[in-house]
Amino acid sequence: MQGHGIKKAVISTLALVLLAACGSAAPVPEDQFYRLSAVMTVAPQSKTLFPGTLEIDRFVADGLTAGRPIVYSEAGKPFQVKEFHYHFWTQPPTVMLRDELVTYLRRAKVADIVVTPEMRVSPDYVLTGKIRRLEKVVGTPPKAVLEIELGLRKASGGKLVFLDTYRVETTSDGSGVDAAVYSLNKALSTIYADFVADLSKL
Repeated sequence: MQGHGIKKAVISTLALVLLAACGSAAPVPEDQFYRLSAVMTVAPQSKTLFPGTLEIDRFVADGLTAGRPIVYSEAGKPFQVKEFHYHFWTQPPTVMLRDELVTYLRRAKVADIVVTPEMRVSPDYVLTGKIRRLEKVVGTPPKAVLEIELGLRKASGGKLVFLDTYRVETTSDGSGVDAAVYSLNKALSTIYADFVADLSKL
């Protein structure tokens, strides 16, 4: 009987220890969400560059870059990428960057009408984009890299009008994800401005 009592006491003690451990466990980090927005810093075109309707397809991206978790790499290891567990984009980057370009080109008056395929209209031009890199770079100093390929073709016949790749690497003001997102916002604005400038030279 005495042994049975000791056994019960040990089990009770272990249960209390486990409950205490559960009670002192660190809280799970709260999910954080971020967006990208291209800011136009130059005046719109005085004359429409491409008369007619311009359709912008959903961008494409490889692997992790297409997902909502924010991607990062480490300085010195450019071929290895990882994703954060609690930091997400508000939309898949392939949609978010496409939608930002739609808004940007409308404001820039690049075409008479700028639409997405969901509008189901017959376009005169089709614009495609591929996100090659969209990531925070962990290192000293911390950086962010955005690289996008943009192509423009005629809808009828598919003649290529323009194709180029834009890459901007910026130093972030801090080591946090929010600082990297701020840098990526600046990079996106720069790339879209350069793209419009290149189109205006055609």
